[in-house]
Amino acid sequence: MSEQQDPSTPPPHGGVPAHHTEFPSNPISGAIDTVIDRVGFLFSWLWVVVVGVILYAVIGRYAFGQGSVMLEEIEWHLAGAAWLIGLSYTLVSDDHVRVDVLHEHFSLRTQAWVEMLGLLLLLIPFLIIAQDSMIPYFWSSFLQGEESQAPAGLPARWALKFFLPLAFGLLLLAALSRLLKCTTLLFGWPRPRRQDNTR
Repeated sequence: MSEQQDPSTPPPHGGVPAHHTEFPSNPISGAIDTVIDRVGFLFSWLWVVVVGVILYAVIGRYAFGQGSVMLEEIEWHLAGAAWLIGLSYTLVSDDHVRVDVLHEHFSLRTQAWVEMLGLLLLLIPFLIIAQDSMIPYFWSSFLQGEESQAPAGLPARWALKFFLPLAFGLLLLAALSRLLKCTTLLFGWPRPRRQDNTR
Protein backbone atom coordinates (compact mmCIF):
# COMPACT_ATOMS: atom_id res chain seq x y z
CA MET A 1 0.00 0.00 0.00
CA SER A 2 1.51 3.30 -1.06
CA GLU A 3 1.51 5.95 1.63
CA GLN A 4 1.58 8.93 -0.72
CA GLN A 5 -0.54 9.25 -3.81
CA ASP A 6 0.57 11.14 -6.88
CA PRO A 7 -2.00 13.93 -7.49
CA SER A 8 -1.71 13.27 -11.23
CA THR A 9 -3.01 9.71 -10.86
CA PRO A 10 -6.74 9.05 -11.22
CA PRO A 11 -8.89 8.80 -8.09
CA PRO A 12 -8.76 5.47 -6.22
CA HIS A 13 -11.49 2.91 -6.62
CA GLY A 14 -13.92 4.77 -4.37
CA GLY A 15 -14.09 7.78 -6.63
CA VAL A 16 -12.35 9.82 -3.90
CA PRO A 17 -10.19 12.65 -5.29
CA ALA A 18 -6.45 12.46 -4.69
CA HIS A 19 -6.41 15.28 -2.13
CA HIS A 20 -8.60 13.29 0.27
CA THR A 21 -7.07 11.30 3.10
CA GLU A 22 -8.40 7.83 2.38
CA PHE A 23 -7.90 5.29 5.16
CA PRO A 24 -8.83 1.61 4.84
CA SER A 25 -12.42 0.86 5.74
CA ASN A 26 -13.60 -1.94 8.01
CA PRO A 27 -17.01 -3.58 8.53
CA ILE A 28 -17.97 -1.28 11.42
CA SER A 29 -16.91 1.97 9.75
CA GLY A 30 -18.45 0.79 6.48
CA ALA A 31 -21.83 0.24 8.16
CA ILE A 32 -21.69 3.62 9.90
CA ASP A 33 -20.70 5.39 6.68
CA THR A 34 -23.54 3.74 4.77
CA VAL A 35 -26.13 4.94 7.29
CA ILE A 36 -24.74 8.49 7.35
CA ASP A 37 -24.46 8.59 3.55
CA ARG A 38 -28.13 7.68 3.21
CA VAL A 39 -29.28 10.11 5.88
CA GLY A 40 -27.10 12.85 4.36
CA PHE A 41 -28.47 12.19 0.87
CA LEU A 42 -32.04 12.29 2.17
CA PHE A 43 -31.53 15.57 4.01
CA SER A 44 -29.70 17.14 1.06
CA TRP A 45 -33.09 17.40 -0.64
CA LEU A 46 -34.07 19.90 2.04
CA TRP A 47 -31.97 22.47 0.18
CA VAL A 48 -34.29 22.11 -2.81
CA VAL A 49 -37.25 22.67 -0.50
CA VAL A 50 -35.50 25.70 1.08
CA VAL A 51 -34.97 27.27 -2.35
CA GLY A 52 -38.62 26.62 -3.23
CA VAL A 53 -39.84 28.21 0.02
CA ILE A 54 -37.58 31.25 -0.50
CA LEU A 55 -38.85 31.75 -4.06
CA TYR A 56 -42.45 31.41 -2.90
CA ALA A 57 -41.90 33.88 -0.06
CA VAL A 58 -40.10 36.43 -2.26
CA ILE A 59 -42.71 36.26 -5.01
CA GLY A 60 -45.51 36.54 -2.46
CA ARG A 61 -43.91 39.53 -0.75
CA TYR A 62 -42.82 41.59 -3.76
CA ALA A 63 -45.37 40.55 -6.40
CA PHE A 64 -48.47 40.31 -4.23
CA GLY A 65 -47.51 42.23 -1.09
CA GLN A 66 -48.13 39.22 1.15
CA GLY A 67 -45.31 38.62 3.59
CA SER A 68 -45.29 35.63 5.92
CA VAL A 69 -43.43 35.26 9.20
CA MET A 70 -44.13 31.53 9.13
CA LEU A 71 -42.47 31.13 5.72
CA GLU A 72 -39.41 33.02 6.92
CA GLU A 73 -39.13 30.74 9.94
CA ILE A 74 -39.63 27.64 7.80
CA GLU A 75 -36.70 28.80 5.65
CA TRP A 76 -34.18 28.90 8.47
CA HIS A 77 -35.62 25.86 10.23
CA LEU A 78 -35.10 23.73 7.11
CA ALA A 79 -31.74 25.32 6.29
CA GLY A 80 -30.56 24.76 9.86
CA ALA A 81 -31.66 21.11 9.81
CA ALA A 82 -29.95 20.43 6.46
CA TRP A 83 -26.74 22.14 7.58
CA LEU A 84 -26.62 20.30 10.91
CA ILE A 85 -27.18 16.86 9.39
CA GLY A 86 -24.64 17.68 6.67
CA LEU A 87 -21.85 17.95 9.25
CA SER A 88 -21.61 14.18 9.73
CA TYR A 89 -21.77 13.57 5.97
CA THR A 90 -18.80 15.88 5.34
CA LEU A 91 -16.75 14.02 7.96
CA VAL A 92 -17.35 10.50 6.63
CA SER A 93 -16.75 11.66 3.04
CA ASP A 94 -13.68 13.70 4.12
CA ASP A 95 -15.09 16.84 2.49
CA HIS A 96 -14.63 19.11 5.50
CA VAL A 97 -12.24 22.06 5.35
CA ARG A 98 -8.73 21.33 6.57
CA VAL A 99 -6.65 24.21 7.95
CA ASP A 100 -3.51 22.15 8.63
CA VAL A 101 -1.19 23.09 5.75
CA LEU A 102 1.31 20.45 6.91
CA HIS A 103 -1.18 17.57 6.82
CA GLU A 104 -0.98 16.91 3.09
CA HIS A 105 2.80 16.54 3.27
CA PHE A 106 2.69 13.81 5.93
CA SER A 107 2.85 10.12 5.13
CA LEU A 108 -0.44 8.24 5.36
CA ARG A 109 0.52 6.65 8.70
CA THR A 110 1.49 10.04 10.15
CA GLN A 111 -1.82 11.47 8.95
CA ALA A 112 -3.59 8.58 10.69
CA TRP A 113 -1.74 9.27 13.96
CA VAL A 114 -2.58 12.98 13.78
CA GLU A 115 -6.25 12.30 13.05
CA MET A 116 -6.53 9.60 15.72
CA LEU A 117 -5.09 11.87 18.40
CA GLY A 118 -7.23 14.79 17.22
CA LEU A 119 -10.35 12.64 17.36
CA LEU A 120 -9.56 11.15 20.78
CA LEU A 121 -8.36 14.33 22.47
CA LEU A 122 -10.44 17.03 20.79
CA LEU A 123 -13.42 16.13 18.62
CA ILE A 124 -14.93 13.14 20.44
CA PRO A 125 -14.70 14.70 23.96
CA PHE A 126 -16.25 17.91 22.59
CA LEU A 127 -19.10 15.97 20.96
CA ILE A 128 -19.80 14.02 24.16
CA ILE A 129 -19.95 17.25 26.17
CA ALA A 130 -22.12 18.91 23.51
CA GLN A 131 -24.48 15.95 23.38
CA ASP A 132 -24.79 16.03 27.15
CA SER A 133 -26.05 19.61 26.81
CA MET A 134 -28.12 19.26 23.63
CA ILE A 135 -30.38 16.42 24.78
CA PRO A 136 -31.73 18.28 27.89
CA TYR A 137 -31.91 21.48 25.81
CA PHE A 138 -34.21 19.83 23.28
CA TRP A 139 -36.17 17.83 25.86
CA SER A 140 -36.93 20.90 27.95
CA SER A 141 -38.16 22.74 24.86
CA PHE A 142 -40.30 19.76 23.86
CA LEU A 143 -41.90 19.39 27.30
CA GLN A 144 -42.75 23.10 27.34
CA GLY A 145 -44.20 22.90 23.83
CA GLU A 146 -42.01 25.87 22.90
CA GLU A 147 -43.46 28.03 20.15
CA SER A 148 -42.17 30.90 18.09
CA GLN A 149 -42.22 34.24 19.90
CA ALA A 150 -43.15 35.99 16.67
CA PRO A 151 -46.83 36.56 15.89
CA ALA A 152 -48.02 34.07 13.24
CA GLY A 153 -44.76 32.15 13.64
CA LEU A 154 -44.27 28.40 13.73
CA PRO A 155 -46.11 26.65 16.56
CA ALA A 156 -43.28 24.14 17.25
CA ARG A 157 -39.93 25.81 17.87
CA TRP A 158 -38.79 22.65 19.62
CA ALA A 159 -38.79 20.81 16.26
CA LEU A 160 -35.65 22.65 15.14
CA LYS A 161 -33.95 21.93 18.47
CA PHE A 162 -34.53 18.22 17.88
CA PHE A 163 -31.94 18.35 15.11
CA LEU A 164 -29.21 19.46 17.52
CA PRO A 165 -28.88 16.15 19.45
CA LEU A 166 -29.59 14.21 16.24
CA ALA A 167 -26.83 16.03 14.35
CA PHE A 168 -24.30 15.76 17.17
CA GLY A 169 -25.15 12.06 17.58
CA LEU A 170 -24.54 11.43 13.87
CA LEU A 171 -21.35 13.47 14.04
CA LEU A 172 -20.19 11.36 16.98
CA LEU A 173 -20.84 8.21 14.93
CA ALA A 174 -18.94 9.73 12.00
CA ALA A 175 -15.99 10.52 14.28
CA LEU A 176 -16.06 6.93 15.59
CA SER A 177 -16.02 5.64 12.00
CA ARG A 178 -13.03 7.83 11.18
CA LEU A 179 -11.27 6.71 14.37
CA LEU A 180 -11.77 3.04 13.50
CA LYS A 181 -10.33 3.63 10.03
CA CYS A 182 -7.23 5.10 11.70
CA THR A 183 -6.87 2.09 13.99
CA THR A 184 -7.35 -0.26 11.04
CA LEU A 185 -4.45 1.37 9.24
CA LEU A 186 -2.19 1.68 12.29
CA PHE A 187 -2.93 -1.49 14.24
CA GLY A 188 -4.87 -3.74 11.86
CA TRP A 189 -7.98 -3.60 14.07
CA PRO A 190 -10.76 -3.84 13.16
CA ARG A 191 -9.65 -5.93 10.21
CA PRO A 192 -10.04 -4.12 6.89
CA ARG A 193 -12.84 -5.09 4.57
CA ARG A 194 -11.84 -7.66 1.98
CA GLN A 195 -11.67 -5.17 -0.90
CA ASP A 196 -9.25 -3.02 1.11
CA ASN A 197 -6.74 -5.84 1.71
CA THR A 198 -5.11 -5.34 -1.68
CA ARG A 199 -4.57 -1.63 -1.23
